[in-house]
Amino acid sequence: MALKGLRQMEPYIPGAQPKDADMIKLNTNENAYPPSPAVARALEEFAVSGLARYSSLDQSPLKEALAHQLGVSKEQLIIGNGSDDILSLAFLAFFNSEDPVLFPDLTYGFYKVWADLYQVPFKEIPLADDFSIDFEDYNQVNGGIIIANPNAPTGFGKSLDALEEFLNAHEDVVVIVDEAYVNFGGQTAIPLLKSYPNLFITRTFSKDASLAGLRVGYGIGHPDLIQVMQAVKDSVNPYSVDSLAESLATAAVKDWEYYRDTCMRTMATRDAFSKGLEALGFTVLDSQTNFVLAKPNHCSAKALFDHLESRHIYVRYFPKSERIKEYLRISIGTDQEMATVLEAMKETLTDD
Repeated sequence: MALKGLRQMEPYIPGAQPKDADMIKLNTNENAYPPSPAVARALEEFAVSGLARYSSLDQSPLKEALAHQLGVSKEQLIIGNGSDDILSLAFLAFFNSEDPVLFPDLTYGFYKVWADLYQVPFKEIPLADDFSIDFEDYNQVNGGIIIANPNAPTGFGKSLDALEEFLNAHEDVVVIVDEAYVNFGGQTAIPLLKSYPNLFITRTFSKDASLAGLRVGYGIGHPDLIQVMQAVKDSVNPYSVDSLAESLATAAVKDWEYYRDTCMRTMATRDAFSKGLEALGFTVLDSQTNFVLAKPNHCSAKALFDHLESRHIYVRYFPKSERIKEYLRISIGTDQEMATVLEAMKETLTDD
């Protein structure tokens, strides 16, 4: 359609959302375990009549719960409609320089989409040959930096000492650390907030809190950064967090012991599954997340992807990425689910 002013861009492509009743869904890094029973109780007790009014502007109860859990102040927090909302607002709030924003070439695909959408200059920094992030490669002129720690889809994380050295080298720009997967074995940058006012951390309830369908995320940073973020949010959608989401997310935070347990169970399953893959001859990257990136060495990634899909097992395949097109990203389900996946993979060994 040849109309003046239409934006042309390549959108982010999320993982498929199949509806098979008997499927094993391991393609979008959702949590294998249900939300906390406290969340279920909060849902039962939610006053539906309150939906007739707009949700709160400050999400004070949720901020108080998070501040207590994380050891930060309410003024250091901003809540959004998933961490995608927070990250999108952060691009608008923090990246307004003529110098390029830097992020890895293999990372969360939305970073490039937001840069394109908001016309933010950017430069993708190639990961090292072993798929790790080499911070030395970021020692160049930039208008800001964003990294996922641990990174997706590789699963690798950086240590707190490495992050501090990195922040020291880039004190004149905002550095965003996306901690979507940090509670599956990563090391949080929260202790660095006191010393580095240019640090902004994003988190989500979609992974560790089993609330992907609720859409709640948050950012943590210096109050000055939060004020800028809040101004941008209020200019876009001040009511982005609905009342039900705030209530259930607050209940989740207050019952975090439940989630510590499910995260530990997921990590144990991940490690056992990785060993199972290696026993089948796969190349498996070490992971600090709730997924693994693995390369089958007996067949193509496409052949294995198709075979698993024929068994109603859904994983993530990246045919457009030259560097990882022979890898599959496999979310971690329950022990029983991952045992079924291994058995399905053995079928491809037998077929050969």
